[in-house]
Amino acid sequence: MRRLFYLALPLALALPALARDSLGMFGGWAAFRDGAVPRCYAVAMATPSTLKRDYQPYADVAFWPRQQVRGQVHFRLSRKLAANTPIQLSISGQKLALVGGGGDAWAADKRMDAAIVAAMRSAGEMTVSARGVDGRGFSNTWKLQGAATAIDAAQIGCASLR
Repeated sequence: MRRLFYLALPLALALPALARDSLGMFGGWAAFRDGAVPRCYAVAMATPSTLKRDYQPYADVAFWPRQQVRGQVHFRLSRKLAANTPIQLSISGQKLALVGGGGDAWAADKRMDAAIVAAMRSAGEMTVSARGVDGRGFSNTWKLQGAATAIDAAQIGCASLR
């Protein structure tokens, strides 16, 4: 139980405005529902690092019923991105080119969102790599234990919201 508290604490501190109703903690992932927007999402913090960070990195998979968006993958990266830098996701032996800017990255389209979510269901971890504004490369890694269950909880949590 204490371990669960320490896993949930960074999420609660980093995302207080985003979380309305907790749908549960699943491994290193949590699921939330915000009926006012409406939206639901599964979210996890990146593995800890002592390297320089401009932002607290996290990954989320979101559902926005009014916009008919299902399973949209988003990464908040630890560093400000260099202009026009390639952003690469490595998961299950695949290397996928993401799009983004500032400190954020997304799948290029709905088909890629679906492919990433499918890979997340069976992979142990995923890593996003890019180049920061200082020209130095960096990467953020997420453990995927509990991701599939958190994604399912978020999807079910939004099934009745419109």
